[in-house]
Amino acid sequence: MFYIDWTYIIYVLPAILFAMWASSRVNTTFDRYSKVATRKGMTGRDAARAVLDANGLYHVRVERISGNLTDHYDPKADVIRLSDSTYGNSSCAAIGVAAHEAGHAIQHATGYVPIRIRTAIVPITNIGAKLSMPLILIGILLSALGEAYAVIAYAGVACFALSTLFQLVTLPTEFNASRRAVAAIEDCGMLDESETDGAKKVLSAAALTYVAALFVSIMQLLRLLAIVSRSSNRRR
Repeated sequence: MFYIDWTYIIYVLPAILFAMWASSRVNTTFDRYSKVATRKGMTGRDAARAVLDANGLYHVRVERISGNLTDHYDPKADVIRLSDSTYGNSSCAAIGVAAHEAGHAIQHATGYVPIRIRTAIVPITNIGAKLSMPLILIGILLSALGEAYAVIAYAGVACFALSTLFQLVTLPTEFNASRRAVAAIEDCGMLDESETDGAKKVLSAAALTYVAALFVSIMQLLRLLAIVSRSSNRRR
């Protein structure tokens, strides 16, 4: 006899499907506009360098990293790592992604509050992610010995909530980096109007993946809360 986890189907599955759609959309959008070469022929590496230099961040390096859409800014090493599909690509998609990562470097340099909060909560978020499920399982099992033990399970839910908080703080960070990217592209004259529109579409599709990640985290949190609450009610 098969067991059907209705809490997963009701809470998490819709969010997972949305996240899959968002991931597919960013890939197809990037693929589409990565084939649109820019008139000036500026590469992703050139774009990142131009944005950094325009903001006085001459010390931040731009390096190549293997993979597709593995682009990121490493604040500890002060380096922007651009993927194979971005570094030497002269498309409006590559320009948009590279400028976005440069936007993160600017955020760190200017002390942008949301990214400072996100950086500060990384350690406790990692701890919470490791403790959440063990605490929930232990709390549910021990609740058979007494209602007071349910507190342990709720503590596990609270630990998981830290991951949701991290995703929530990530949203303004990513949206702001994209706004900085578009502003830099226009100020530096990297792309013409139609090419800038393509870069905006790539960045909008990428931003949707962070919305999806938050949605998944919220629904997982609600599912865990429902499971723990149901378990606690059964013991009464």
